[in-house]
Formats: sequence, C-alpha cells, structure tokens
Amino acid sequence: MSPETSIHTNLTIRRGEAEDAGLLAELGARTFSDTFAADNTPENMSAYLASAFSREQQAAELIDPNSLFQIAETNGVAVGYAMLRSGNVLSDVTGNKPIELVRLYVSRDSLGSGVGAALVEACIAEARQRGHETLWLGVWEHNTRALAFYRKWNFHKVGTHVFQLGDDPQTDILMQRSITENRRRRT
Repeated sequence: MSPETSIHTNLTIRRGEAEDAGLLAELGARTFSDTFAADNTPENMSAYLASAFSREQQAAELIDPNSLFQIAETNGVAVGYAMLRSGNVLSDVTGNKPIELVRLYVSRDSLGSGVGAALVEACIAEARQRGHETLWLGVWEHNTRALAFYRKWNFHKVGTHVFQLGDDPQTDILMQRSITENRRRRT
C-alpha cells in the first residue's frame, strides 16, 4: 500500500454484497450531495439522487455481473466506496482491455486521509486480476480536487462526454491510465 493508506487507522476494504444496497444508497447520495450540491440546483440534485442512489438502483448494480463494489470501512463504519464496471466503453477510451471506475466516493470527514488512495489501489488490483489493462473514468470538469487526485494516479485526459444531472447537461473529462504501471506518481 502507498504511504497515504496508512493515515487512516483500522481501514479495511471489502467487496460489496447484495445486502449493502441501503448502505450504498445512503453513502452514495450523501457523498455526491456533499461534493456537488453547492454547484447545482436543488431540483437537479434531487432528480439525480433519486435515480442514481435509490436502494433499488443500488440493489440492481450490486447483482450486475459486470459491476463490482469495493467498500472502505474504518472500525466497521463505511467511509467510502468505489464501483468498477466492465463493458460499455466510450469511444475516446483507447487503452487495451478497459474497465470503468464508475464511482470513487469518500465521506467528507475522510477526505485526504488515504481512503481514496486505498480504494484506487484495490480497484487496480481487482481490474488486473480480471485481466484488464486500462482503468478509465469520467470526472466533472469543475471538480478540481478529483482532477488533481486522478492526475497523481497517472490518469490522463482522453476526451469529454456529457453527464446529465437532472436537466443540466454537464461536461465530464474522460481520463484513463494503464494499470500495468505500478503506483501513483510521487509528488
């Protein structure tokens, strides 16, 4: 593990299971709202949260054979999670054998503690184990914290696409990185 991961004591990462639907619905909605509510209308946030983070939606994603969840816990309390999904690769993604990092969410009180780094490492290990060579994602063009984080992990821009938040079409930057590389860049 990278030095960042040891900052958060008693951190464990486990695979998400069907019974985690409620947990992921709550944690996903809370972290998404914490990150984006100030920059979006309440109507658009409500519409997106209702569709993306309902218990039913999370239950469906958890049983999807193309999806995998990694849940980070500190002392048994969920502090973040990541979602990987294979298939449905956007045309700008050019790396070999790609898999998407759909979500990487960390609770506000755990930002900067190494939880995100631990989740990225877990996702890279899982993707490699499944035979993938490229990890890709979309990140909102105005999410400077996330963009800086992904650049430290050797992700680079390969294009853009529209992310629909309620009735607001927003621009996501598509990024990818080889997962045959070992670690994040040292800064």
